[in-house]
Amino acid sequence: MTSTLKIMILGDVVGKTGREACKTLIPQLRESEELDCVIVNVENLAGGSGINAACVDELFRSGVDVMTNGDHAFRKKEGVEIYQTNKKVLRPANYPLRVPGEGSVIVQVSGVKIAVLNLMGRVFMKPLDCPFEKARNEVERLRRETPVIIVDIHAEASAEKAALGWFLDGKVSCVVGTHTHVQTADDKILPKGTAYLTDLGMCGSHHSVIGREPADAIHMFTTQMPVHLRIAEEDPRVSGLIVEVDPESGRALNLRRINEGISEHAHV
Repeated sequence: MTSTLKIMILGDVVGKTGREACKTLIPQLRESEELDCVIVNVENLAGGSGINAACVDELFRSGVDVMTNGDHAFRKKEGVEIYQTNKKVLRPANYPLRVPGEGSVIVQVSGVKIAVLNLMGRVFMKPLDCPFEKARNEVERLRRETPVIIVDIHAEASAEKAALGWFLDGKVSCVVGTHTHVQTADDKILPKGTAYLTDLGMCGSHHSVIGREPADAIHMFTTQMPVHLRIAEEDPRVSGLIVEVDPESGRALNLRRINEGISEHAHV
């Protein structure tokens, strides 16, 4: 068994620009950071909303181990079959039980089992089952197999994400938020050993309005008319968190926010 686990968790991948950033940077970061596991949120993967088989396969080939999701999980019909056939592509666990797919998975990397749990918040979001109750039940079940548990809470409200972090402190290795596409600066290890970050940010164009062309977003907000929000292309970056975990206790030992651009790695 490895002495420590090094896990990278990346925020929402936004369209082709986000995929290109992941394809370029994940293999490099896996090597340079000596990563054991890579987890990526893919709710905006295909055309900026939802998933399809080609885009999912593209990310797996880039070195992603597990994919999490959010409110666009079922935006494309093709996603249903993907959730049914690939257990490493998750949808939020607090969807109703009859919804296709799974909200958690256990993978084995470097001789260690790592559990990944995907949840979705309810404040300003869809009225799903309570993420706190779902987290309590799922974590209790997952801890029977491994103490190393990573939680992605896809939510709008910072307070809801922060509350879940404290709710799960000491029970999981890491709680990270996704959905806003803006990386927060509150990375910390909570008192009982759980790493926490309110939002990972996104993988996509950082010369943008949360991954979309600024002109389109401005037109939408100033006219209140329907607008096609094109995927922005300038300055492709990946952002997220690298956390080091003790595989025996599941406690977080260290964490570091990352925000890496393709241009910065051109010399590698």
